[in-house]
Amino acid sequence: MNSTTALTVRDPWAMVPSLGNLDAYISAANRLPLLTQEEEVSLARRLRASGDLDAAGQLVLSHLRLVVSISRQYLGYGLPHGDLIQEGNVGLMKAVKRFDPEQGVRLVSYAMHWIKAEIHEYILKNWRMVKVATTKAQRKLFFNLRSMKQSLKDDAADIDTHRSTLTQGEVDTVARTLNVKREEVLEMETRLSGGDVALEPQTDDGEESFAPIAYLADDSHEPSRVLEARNRDWLASDGIAHALGALDERSRRIVEERWLKVNDDSSGGMTLHELAADYGISAERVRQIEVAAMKKMRKALAESA
Repeated sequence: MNSTTALTVRDPWAMVPSLGNLDAYISAANRLPLLTQEEEVSLARRLRASGDLDAAGQLVLSHLRLVVSISRQYLGYGLPHGDLIQEGNVGLMKAVKRFDPEQGVRLVSYAMHWIKAEIHEYILKNWRMVKVATTKAQRKLFFNLRSMKQSLKDDAADIDTHRSTLTQGEVDTVARTLNVKREEVLEMETRLSGGDVALEPQTDDGEESFAPIAYLADDSHEPSRVLEARNRDWLASDGIAHALGALDERSRRIVEERWLKVNDDSSGGMTLHELAADYGISAERVRQIEVAAMKKMRKALAESA
């Protein structure tokens, strides 16, 4: 059985396990047979001539091990290996779709560019810093600074294994080599060397309010908060008007004067004694009317809630 026959299946992806079982996936990808140049050209011509998906599947499957190999180069960015492989597979499929067998180049050489490009995009979109690299030169700096730092330190005669930052001369060398400003090298180094900060508090010593989760969380759209705000707004407008409508004229005026009126000097409304004099009753009687009115208002609000 030759390699082309071995790969000819209706669903080519059924030949490899899910990325959920990463070890099994990598093992299966590495066992898939490689295509000869003649087989590769034949399959690519079938794909370009008639959109043969079976041919495309065979081309993709035979290069899954390439994606696994390339993805390992990017494990230092803190992203899951399975996700890197998945993004690399997207790049591989784009390469297969655009591959021209008449150019005399093997698919492995052509696909490397597309696989790396897709992984680069994924890392830049998902890394912990926003807009860490926005230009082509900055992207080159992002993906080369770590290896260049190590190379410079290995070449230094007075290497200090405890020194993690670049010297002024090393900054100039990196900037010149990668065609970026030295300020960009310094900024990128600062970002790359910054540690991750845990959102949740790591101890039980009462430091919750100082953890980022305490001030980054936005609970303004949390359902209970939304309902509370809605009820509060209703009480401050229509709710008060509705409750006042349940009172007789004298009780309503006493409540309004005692609680809802503000004079120009911000001293509030009328006092119990002022209202008592106005109505010709005792201040105690005014207080009793006020208490009864408040109870009636609370009842009206509860019934309309």
